[in-house]
Amino acid sequence: MEAELIQRAQAGDQAAYEALVREHEAAVFRLAYLLVDDADAAQDVAQDAFVRAYRQLDRFDPTRPFRPWVLHITRNLARNYRRSLGRYVAAAQRLFAHAPRAAASAESEQFQQQEARALWDAVRRLSAQEQEVIYLRFMLELSVRETAEVLNVPPGTVKSRQSRALRRLKGVVQHDFPLLMEGRLS
Repeated sequence: MEAELIQRAQAGDQAAYEALVREHEAAVFRLAYLLVDDADAAQDVAQDAFVRAYRQLDRFDPTRPFRPWVLHITRNLARNYRRSLGRYVAAAQRLFAHAPRAAASAESEQFQQQEARALWDAVRRLSAQEQEVIYLRFMLELSVRETAEVLNVPPGTVKSRQSRALRRLKGVVQHDFPLLMEGRLS
């Protein structure tokens, strides 16, 4: 089905390309948002990724999956965005400052929000390379093969980066977020 859409889009069928965009726009936006930490910028990065993918579609092999390819483009554009604006560190500090907040919620919801925030803060202490593998494998739930395609590295490299990132994350949590390890936050 996807290969057929790609072939039709390569032949100039705009509706086929729009169908591909609809199918993958949520994953592209989520990755862009995870990497740039700003909804407006993520929307711009996602839109640019689809424009760039469209322009390069004639060189794409329709027998390959589209999602890893467009996510690779998204990753590169997001990296360029972070580099050019120098906002990456500041974005990590603002992570939850702009997140919509629910009105007073139940204690368990507050606990879950605190736990999620602590885990997010712990992930943000990893290197950019480690964060990327965590985002792709666990937040976007890509396979090792798809992650390898997005990162443009061999699958074995993804496995070693994932292992290293999880080891580092565990160390960060144990050292800086011990209550997260115990399942209780103050």
